[in-house]
Formats: sequence, structure tokens, C-alpha cells
Amino acid sequence: MKYVLLILAVLGIVVSSLALREHYREYGDSPCSINERWDCGVVNHSPFAVLGGVFDQMGIHSHIPIVSGMPVATAGILGYILMAAVAFRRSYRWLLLLTWGSLAFSLYLAHIEKDLLGVWCVYCVISLGLVCAMSVLTLAAVISGLVRKPAPA
Repeated sequence: MKYVLLILAVLGIVVSSLALREHYREYGDSPCSINERWDCGVVNHSPFAVLGGVFDQMGIHSHIPIVSGMPVATAGILGYILMAAVAFRRSYRWLLLLTWGSLAFSLYLAHIEKDLLGVWCVYCVISLGLVCAMSVLTLAAVISGLVRKPAPA
């Protein structure tokens, strides 16, 4: 289980890095600009491409520049690195909190893409799938660990 979670986290780092590259792209078409409904460039250059824009939408106003100006993709990279480290240590209960928190945030970002922007980002959807898989696998690891342990006397 540990290695599957590590592989998923590394894939998440790669996908988030591609999204970050798109965030800083200044010219040319995005490699994932498929049509008017699937365009990573639109999503990664929107006000919601930084944490400040997402938090403002949630009604949370951050006055800390490093947080409000951080690209969502950078937060994704940091999150996947943290999840990889926790998975490596097999701290599945902590990983459960991280993955399900990440899943909730990713679902909120999907809501922004669908309902506010009307455009989907391929990288973001892949990241959502990776976080979903990690969440389910981590839940299974925690449940199987609880089932295997004998009840206290």
C-alpha cells in the first residue's frame, strides 16, 4: 500500500508541476487547450489560480502575501510532497486527514471550474482523480488496520 500511495503522490507532483508551468506561461497556446470547455490556460490564469482568489470565494480573506499570492498548483506540489512523506512513514491516520482534506479542497476547485469558470483543466481533473484514489486507499488501509488489531480487554 505504501508504494502505491507513493507512486500516486509522485504523479500528483508531476501533474501539479505541469499546472504550475501553465500558470507561469506567458505566451502561446496551452498544450491542454482542447476546446472552449477544456482549457488549462483559462483556469490557470483566472483569479482562482492563486490561493487568495480561492479563499476570497470561500469568504476567507488572507492578508498574508505569501499565502494569498501562492499559485494553487504550488500548494498542490507541497501537499503531494507532504502526503508522500507521511505515506512513506506509514502514518495512515495522518494521511487520512491529509488526503480527505485535499479531496475536499479539490472538489471545491472542481466546483469553481464547473460553476464559475465554465472551463475544465485537464491537469486539475487528473489531480482530483489522484487525490480521490489516495483518499480511498488510505481509508482502506486505516480500516484494515483497525480490523486486524485485537480489541482491548
